[in-house]
Amino acid sequence: MRLHKEGSKIMIFTFIGLLVFNLALTPFLSGSPIIRGAFGLFSLFIFGVVVQFFRVPNRKVEIKDGQIISPADGKVVVIEKVFEDEYYKEERIQVSIFMSPFNVHINWAPLSGLVKYVKYHPGRFLVAWHPKSSTENERTTFVFENNKGSILVRQIAGFLARRIVFFVKEEDKIDKGDEFGFIKFGSRVDLLLPTNAKIKVNLDQKVIGKQTIIAEL
Repeated sequence: MRLHKEGSKIMIFTFIGLLVFNLALTPFLSGSPIIRGAFGLFSLFIFGVVVQFFRVPNRKVEIKDGQIISPADGKVVVIEKVFEDEYYKEERIQVSIFMSPFNVHINWAPLSGLVKYVKYHPGRFLVAWHPKSSTENERTTFVFENNKGSILVRQIAGFLARRIVFFVKEEDKIDKGDEFGFIKFGSRVDLLLPTNAKIKVNLDQKVIGKQTIIAEL
């Protein structure tokens, strides 16, 4: 397992900050080695949490036409029909995946094809499970399309996630399982699927990016 490049600065600044914090405490705790050791262990724990957030798992993608794979790790929190008014202007099935701070936060392409649409929207930072987060939070919308169909994916910033990163542009070719983005520190990903898609997941189900089948077209 390796660490994602998006975490380099954060990991360095976290390490330096914790080191300075512990050095600053040393004069005040010179007579309390147990307390000093406790602060040291707590700092190592915090650094470990930050490092694990940026881990890049080694996963293989099973390629099958018509299957939509999960673009993220997390838990399914929404499965419902909605009217999608940004791109399709029609009814779609929305499947939403909540990503906790302990999940891998890489986003992977759910199908192979072309990137037909990319648009960043500045916005609010409501908690990621809030119903209005899909339309009011900071977010980026993508449309991926091939001969089997077209799906819309949204990266949505949450209360903690205040930086969305994406690596693709319109008319790029993309393979299923390729990285298209990263969201830092807790967030949500929405998929807007055709109404005839066969949904293969259930509410509250934990999903694994690049591996869990979300739907079939």
